Amino acid sequence: MATVMNEAELAAFLVRDFPQVESDFVIERLTEDGIVVRLKVAERHLRPGGTVSGPSIFALADVAVYLAILARIGPVALAVTTNGGVDFLRKPLAGADLIGSARLLKLGRVLAVGDVLIRSDGQDEPVARASMTYSIPPRH
Repeated sequence: MATVMNEAELAAFLVRDFPQVESDFVIERLTEDGIVVRLKVAERHLRPGGTVSGPSIFALADVAVYLAILARIGPVALAVTTNGGVDFLRKPLAGADLIGSARLLKLGRVLAVGDVLIRSDGQDEPVARASMTYSIPPRH
C-alpha cells in the first residue's frame, strides 16, 4: 500500500489534532502494510499489581490502526472507530514500553479493518491481539 503521510507528518498531525494522546505514543516506523507504534508506559498506564491497564492497551491498538489508515489516505481527522476488540494473552512486562504492530487488512472507501499484535518491548511473545474497524468519512 502506498503511503500519503510519512512518520514525521503523522506525528505532527497528532500534536496538532490530538494533543491529549500525542505524548504517550511514538511512531516507530511505517511498514509495507501498516505501522509500528510505541506506547511509552508511565505510572498512569498501570493498574494495581504493576501491569499495563486494558484501556491503555486498547488505546495503543486504536491509535496504531488510526495512524496506519491516515498514512494511506491523508489527514482525515473524522475517521472514527466503529468496532474494536482485544484478546489479552499474557501479562505485559513490568516497566517496559508496549509495541503495537498494526497491519491493514482492508482499506476501502467507507471502512478500514486492521489487526494489531502488541508486545512488551524486548519480548517476542504478544501480550495482546486487537482487531479494529474504522469508518472513513466521504470525501468532499
